[in-house]
Amino acid sequence: MIRGAKGIVAAGHPQVSAAAIKILAAGGNAFDAAVAAGLASTVAEPALTSLGGGGFLLARTNGIDGTREEILFDFFADTPGLGLQVELLEPHFFPVTVHFPASDQIFNVGLGSVAVPGNLKGFLHIHQRLGRLPLQQVIEPALRLAADGLVLNDSQAYFLNLLRPIMTLSPTGRKLYISNSGRYVTSGDRIVNPELADFLSSLPTDRGEAFYHYVLAQRMDQDMRQGNGLLTGEDLARYQVVERRPLTVPYRDCILLTNPPPAMGGSLLGLALSILASRPLARMAWGSPEHIIALAQVLVEVELRRSRDTTADTGSNEGPRPKRFNRGTTQISIADREGNVASMTISNGEGSGYYAPGTGIMLNNMMGEDDLHPEGFHASPPGQRVASMMSPSLLIRDDRVELVIGSGGSKRIRTAILQVLSNIVDFDLEVVAAVERPRIHWDGDTLQIEPGLPAATLAALTGRWPVNIWQEKNMYFGGVHTVA
Repeated sequence: MIRGAKGIVAAGHPQVSAAAIKILAAGGNAFDAAVAAGLASTVAEPALTSLGGGGFLLARTNGIDGTREEILFDFFADTPGLGLQVELLEPHFFPVTVHFPASDQIFNVGLGSVAVPGNLKGFLHIHQRLGRLPLQQVIEPALRLAADGLVLNDSQAYFLNLLRPIMTLSPTGRKLYISNSGRYVTSGDRIVNPELADFLSSLPTDRGEAFYHYVLAQRMDQDMRQGNGLLTGEDLARYQVVERRPLTVPYRDCILLTNPPPAMGGSLLGLALSILASRPLARMAWGSPEHIIALAQVLVEVELRRSRDTTADTGSNEGPRPKRFNRGTTQISIADREGNVASMTISNGEGSGYYAPGTGIMLNNMMGEDDLHPEGFHASPPGQRVASMMSPSLLIRDDRVELVIGSGGSKRIRTAILQVLSNIVDFDLEVVAAVERPRIHWDGDTLQIEPGLPAATLAALTGRWPVNIWQEKNMYFGGVHTVA
C-alpha cells in the first residue's frame, strides 16, 4: 500500500502503485489513476493480467457540486463464436500441465480457450467516462515500463515460473521470456516488451479501434479460423462495456457495495454476510473456537447453497485436495483526496498462450476455466458475459467510504474479502492486521486452514470437519488489496 499527498493506492506490484500515485500527483483523479495502474499491471504482472483479459471496476464519485455516482463497470469477457456455425461451437482448447510444489495441475489453453477480451475497452471507457487527464499522460507509466523494461521481483518470477508452459507456448512468449542462451527468466531479470510499448503508444489516436474493429481484429479472426479458435471479428466488433448498478448489502452498521449479477462473486459474498450477521461475533475473541467455528459454518452453508444451483463438480471425499493455483487475477484499490474511490479487479486467467499479432498482448483462457462454466464448457451461446467470482467492493459507513477492497484468488475471492471485512467491522482491527490474520476456506469437502490459529481452535475444527492445515502462508487464500 502506498500513500501519496493526493491519494492512497493498494496494488499487487510496487510499479503498479507507483503508476497510480504518479497520475494522482499530476492532478488526475482516482479513475485516471486506476486506468494508469491497470495498464501498468499488464506489464508488471504478466502472469496475472493482460489487455487481452477482462475485469470490473466499482466507482464512487464525489462531485464538487455534491453529485455522486455509484457505478459498476463490467468489462469482463464474453463467450465467443458470433457468426460461426453451431457445430463449430465446441471446445477446441487443449490441456497443459503445470507443476506445483505439492501437485500437478492441468489448465486448458490454446486458441480455443480465448473469450472475447474486455480489459482494453474497459480501461478506455472508464477514462473517457470519469477521467480528467489526457489519455497519453495516463498511458505513459505503462508505456515506459514496457519500453524500458521491468526487473522481475520474487513474486512475479514465481508466477512466471509456474506458468512457464503457457508463457512459452508461442514464439512471441519464447522471445519475451527465454534468453538467447535458452535460459528462462528468473528474479532479477529485466523483461522488455517493445511490441506492447508500440501498441500503447498508438492508443491516444487509435483508441483501440484496430484491436476491436480493423487490422488487428481481422488478423486475430484469421488466426482463430486457422487454429480452431472461436473468437471472431464480429465478437470483437460487438463487444461493449456495461455499466451496472452495484449490489447493495447491509452488514451491521455498514453497507457493502459489490459486483452484481451476472457475476457470481458479489452475490455469494452478500449471502455470506447476511448469514454472518446473525452471529454475535463482537462478543467472541478473534480466533477463538467459537469465532472460527461460526465462520466455518457460514462458509459451508454458502458453498452448500451454491452447489444446489450448479452442476459444478465440488470434488470427492477422498481427503484434502491438492494445492491449486491462485488463478491469474489482480486487484487495484484507490482513493483520491477529493473522495473519489475505485476498486478494480482484472484477470487474464492463466493466459491462453496466444498473442494478438504484433502487440505483445497475450489473450485470456476464460473459455477453458472450469470454475467459470459451472454448467459445462460452451453451454452458453455466443455474446454472453462469462460468469465471474471477482468482487471489487466498497464498504460504506455513515454515507462515507470506509474501505476500498477486492481480491484475486478465484473461488477464494469471496471468502478472503468476507474475512477481512469481518475482521474490521466485527473486531475493529486495523487494515494491515485484518488482511494479515490467518484465514480459512471451505473447498466443498475440506476446510483449508492457513497457519497461525490457536491450537485449541484447530482441535475444535478438526472434530467437526475434514481439515488441511497449511504449513506456510500461501496465495491460495487470496491476495486482498484494500485501502481505508
